[in-house]
Amino acid sequence: MLDVVLKVSVRDLVRADLASCGWAGSAHHLAGVGDQLERVRLGEVDYLAVCTATGVPVAKGGIDYRVTEGAGTLWQLAVHPALQSCGIGTLLVGAAEQRIRNRGLCHAELGVEESNPRARALYERLGYVAFGRQPDAWDEQAPDGSLRRYETMCMLMRKDLSRVRPEAGPSSREPAHE
Repeated sequence: MLDVVLKVSVRDLVRADLASCGWAGSAHHLAGVGDQLERVRLGEVDYLAVCTATGVPVAKGGIDYRVTEGAGTLWQLAVHPALQSCGIGTLLVGAAEQRIRNRGLCHAELGVEESNPRARALYERLGYVAFGRQPDAWDEQAPDGSLRRYETMCMLMRKDLSRVRPEAGPSSREPAHE
């Protein structure tokens, strides 16, 4: 067996990163992420990237501070498929929670598709608790380039950050394990 160590760090996602994020979604989706980066400048949103030592993003996610008063709402979280279950999602969520705390907010929220039990299990392991359901929908790009409406049902989850002490996550010098 061969152990591979990937050194990663978390930083702000920038527009130039989008060219390396094809694994996260279609060109339509990435254009939408680019639009959200404009909101970073206004202080409404933080957008994070987990990057390799060469600066290439392997995970990304946003925090919207305008959805729920007193909370940061995590959304558009994605980890490169080849690197899932390596602790990168845990690192990304922890960094997002720290950004929320740094703004003086005490709650993190997110919606996870009910058809994605693997992600829900991760969020539960990280201390998120379901508090409701909500339909969601967005335009997605089909393989032929056309747009179609995707509709889903999401489980809404919340974590009280005031009672949770930040955990020391994997450093950029240690392998990430789950």
